[in-house]
Amino acid sequence: MTTTKETLGFQAEVKQLLHLMIHSLYSNKEIFLRELISNASDAADKLRFEALSDPALFENDSELKIRIAFDKAARTLTITDNGIGMSRQEVIDHIGTIAKSGTREFLARLSGDQQKDATLIGQFGVGFYSAFIVADKVTLTTRRAGLTPEHGVRWESCGEGEYTVEMVNKPTRGTEIVLHLREGEDEFLSDWRLKSIIRKYSDHITLPIVMKKTEWKDGEQVPTDEDEVVNQASALWARPKNEITEAQYEEFYKHVAHDFEKPLAWSHTRVEGKQEYISLLYIPSRAPFDLYDRERRHGIKLYVKRVFIMEDAEQLMPAYLRFVRGVIDASDLPLNVSREMLQHSREIDAIRAGSVKRVLGLLEDMAEHQPEKYAIFWQEFGRVLKEGPGEDFANRDRIAGLLRFASTHTDTAEATVSLKDYVGRMKKGQDKIYYITADSFAAAKHSPHLEIFRKKGIEVLLLFDRVDEWLVSSLPEFDGKRLQSVAKGDLDLGELEDETEKEAHKRAEDEYKDLLEKIKTTLGEDKVREVRVTHRLTDSPSCLVTGEHDMSIHLERMLKAAGQKGPGVKPILEINPQHALVARLKSEADEARFTDWAHLLFDQALLAEGGQLDDPAAFVKRLNSLLALLK
Repeated sequence: MTTTKETLGFQAEVKQLLHLMIHSLYSNKEIFLRELISNASDAADKLRFEALSDPALFENDSELKIRIAFDKAARTLTITDNGIGMSRQEVIDHIGTIAKSGTREFLARLSGDQQKDATLIGQFGVGFYSAFIVADKVTLTTRRAGLTPEHGVRWESCGEGEYTVEMVNKPTRGTEIVLHLREGEDEFLSDWRLKSIIRKYSDHITLPIVMKKTEWKDGEQVPTDEDEVVNQASALWARPKNEITEAQYEEFYKHVAHDFEKPLAWSHTRVEGKQEYISLLYIPSRAPFDLYDRERRHGIKLYVKRVFIMEDAEQLMPAYLRFVRGVIDASDLPLNVSREMLQHSREIDAIRAGSVKRVLGLLEDMAEHQPEKYAIFWQEFGRVLKEGPGEDFANRDRIAGLLRFASTHTDTAEATVSLKDYVGRMKKGQDKIYYITADSFAAAKHSPHLEIFRKKGIEVLLLFDRVDEWLVSSLPEFDGKRLQSVAKGDLDLGELEDETEKEAHKRAEDEYKDLLEKIKTTLGEDKVREVRVTHRLTDSPSCLVTGEHDMSIHLERMLKAAGQKGPGVKPILEINPQHALVARLKSEADEARFTDWAHLLFDQALLAEGGQLDDPAAFVKRLNSLLALLK
């Protein structure tokens, strides 16, 4: 049975991706076969999973396999599977549309440099579209398991903007993809070439990948009627580690992560005893484009006794390790386990705890013995790992040891300083780890709050990632040393400040007491909670700080930018009695000019914090008025 053929247009992003992919990935064109075999394997996994609750989906054919065939005369290459298959709507949704959030943002990152774009496109995951690297026409025929033969679907396209869809009669479930090869792609019509690609990229696929055996006739190889299994067709993670090569580990990662690049590191562990499970966990070398979408989980695949159960098993890895890829194969879980059951499973809790420890151990080993590789990891995934102390109290100290920061010790934006490094450089008598949060590295580095610390040679961590405010609220101390913001509370340097400095500060507080009260009255309680003499400043006239337990000015500004209402913390204005502007204010007799000077000190401090003025025009008017008085 057939129905009218319908012509539809690709989503705009698909057309753009097809064009870029064909040109950027052509130098490594053989990967198209790996991608199509991976898709076929996933389809079989999905069928096995759905058939756990509905065995009729097997349609009396439970021997799952992938078949590769070629026809030299027709110049076609065919990949067939008897997996879950697709309905008409699924074909349109999965092939006519890239159903990924952030697709446009991803495409905007492409630079036009083919070599760099090839990496990004591979990381995005091209899957089915890779067929067009070698084919000028692709015909896909599919039927979803459980539907009747007349619900078969044929999809066809030349990859140039349109595709056709029609209903056809397909007696068997699953998907057949026919690639009509471009001129010059005859290498993929070779039995030897196809088998070498399969063994190179897809040897780990747990399904048998079969091809017809060939024999020599009239000087060339021709297929026979006898099938040959090309790959090992066994779960790679279930093999002994000493039987798996580094190249096989890397190719399995590319399959399970749908990535084109090699992983940075991996951990392959078999746990026996009270619980039995195998884990093969990978650290990627590059962050996916949607890493910061915390709702998207595509890291860990769960198997039970080699049977695929589910992908994106979020219960197996916390959100701050969402970059981890791999498989976990448990022996003690029921085959019909659901996501709801996973949430209340002691076995899963134990597997998760063990897996987290293995990942953290892998990162610790990398940080200690392969610092250059760890620097790559931190560049890609550091901001996500910073979510850890707030999510995983049990491993907070271990995560803290893995964190890296910029600091005044190096004065560069590179995050190379560990908390252990910082503690090892602390001054004699220093009992706190000092940090500052800001909107950017430049804002942190040039903050007036650092002046006294630079003068005394005290290192300060420079935090400018959005997640840093969340991090420091969740990490009160490290190695017994409290983390202290240089912009919060009444600065107490303890033994780092000598008695002479303390006495001078006390005299200044007494001498400027009346001035402090007058400035506070002038600015009003709606603007400042308190005005006081500073410990922090050596060069600047003023700065703003908050109370020890108040929300920071930086965090409140972030919340406001995100459309959220903060608690409305009133800052404390600190003034530097050694500065000429403060001396001028102290001697100012004209009330109008005093008001202008007081507001100027406040506005300057607010701008130095990266804040926005409520009335920029008033600030400019005051500044011009006061500048006119200077001679």
